[in-house]
Amino acid sequence: MLDSFRILVVDDEPAQLELVAGFLKKQGLETFSAESGAKALQRFRQEPIDLVLTDQKMPDMSGVELLKAVRAINPEAAVIVITAYGTVETAVAAVKAGAADYLSKPLNLDELLYRIEQVRERHRLLSENRDLREALQGHHRIEGIIGESGQMLEVLSLVRRVAPSEATVLIRGESGTGKELIAKAIHYASPRASEPLVRVNCAALPETLLESELFGHEKGAFTGALAARKGRFELADGGSLFLDEIGDLSLPLQAKLLRVLQEREFERVGSSLPIRVNVRILAATHRNLETLLKAGQFRDDLYYRLNVVTIVLPPLRERRQDLPLLMDHFLEVFAGKNGKTIRGFTREAREALLRYDYPGNVRELENIIERAVVLTRDDVIGRADLPLSIQEPEGEDSDQASLPAAVEGIERRMIKEALARSGGVQTRAAELLGISERALRYKLNKYGLRGEDPSS
Repeated sequence: MLDSFRILVVDDEPAQLELVAGFLKKQGLETFSAESGAKALQRFRQEPIDLVLTDQKMPDMSGVELLKAVRAINPEAAVIVITAYGTVETAVAAVKAGAADYLSKPLNLDELLYRIEQVRERHRLLSENRDLREALQGHHRIEGIIGESGQMLEVLSLVRRVAPSEATVLIRGESGTGKELIAKAIHYASPRASEPLVRVNCAALPETLLESELFGHEKGAFTGALAARKGRFELADGGSLFLDEIGDLSLPLQAKLLRVLQEREFERVGSSLPIRVNVRILAATHRNLETLLKAGQFRDDLYYRLNVVTIVLPPLRERRQDLPLLMDHFLEVFAGKNGKTIRGFTREAREALLRYDYPGNVRELENIIERAVVLTRDDVIGRADLPLSIQEPEGEDSDQASLPAAVEGIERRMIKEALARSGGVQTRAAELLGISERALRYKLNKYGLRGEDPSS
């Protein structure tokens, strides 16, 4: 429970205002009330309010108007809009303006409490995220850890809690999700931040060379060993060792790694002299270790040694809420690197980028934005600056596409076909589709088709 979490209830109906505010106070929530939008703004400027619970229809200003004013003052404040005149258009307008949620009258107080708890949890995660960023800023600049989705806030909350410890961390996720960035965040927010963070990719080298890379070798240990050399474990002494793609490690090297984790010592290749080290292990893999265990390709004792704390990074397609933030971040970065002034994305380009599934995750999005920045001749990124697979993705209704993406892909194509058959006349296109013209206009805006050549 957050002691500092404060709620402001806004409603021009005194009975409803007293009912809701009184109920929340009985639940132990610090609650204020205001009977108009103007008084709500006055109170909001005076008090550190975390959540505004506002009626939509009020005489001086609507709930959505109050929402915009509140967000202009404090973008981190959450707003839930309540209306007895609930329509799809009102809900969409509220969400587009930044509402955390919306509810319809008559209010179900249990549901209201549940929604508030969701907002409180998000508020807690945002606070932890901010604390982590401040901690990181004092040690190291971590590029790319960007996101406000629930999944990423949970990840960063876990990073914040595990960083000060000595626990071994296993970071799991698809390629391109940012596992190395998370390893850096853990190291540079830990007491070892002033010591080295050493990385080795277990999949990049053959077994014979990887053993030397990890443990070092003595002069003459093998052909070409002209001098003694320290391995990554020695180089990381006092700091952290990031073992990327740990699932690709051979069974013999797994056994040697297990010994280091248990005994904190090893021998260089060609030597029998033990060397003691103080190293924190951060490991990562995109592979299913449980499947490898069953196949006898990964040691169960090493698995349990590594799997002390597990952080699972979600693929980008499962945290689409973060896409706009990442797009704008990479645009700013690469525009600056290339000495260009680019204001943003056209509506069509943004819609295409938001629609794509990103099998290569954040790394793929980063490459796409860099390519677009380099190729564009305008001060905005247009759809033509994007790869063809994103301009008009073929996989929208493939077996790998999510159901919502597949449905949207089919709907978009049907609308384009109807517009083509009707010569662009929206009334006739709506009749062909069996929907109202108002619904068609909404979908045209949704898919960025308004003003397009229907044959495009």
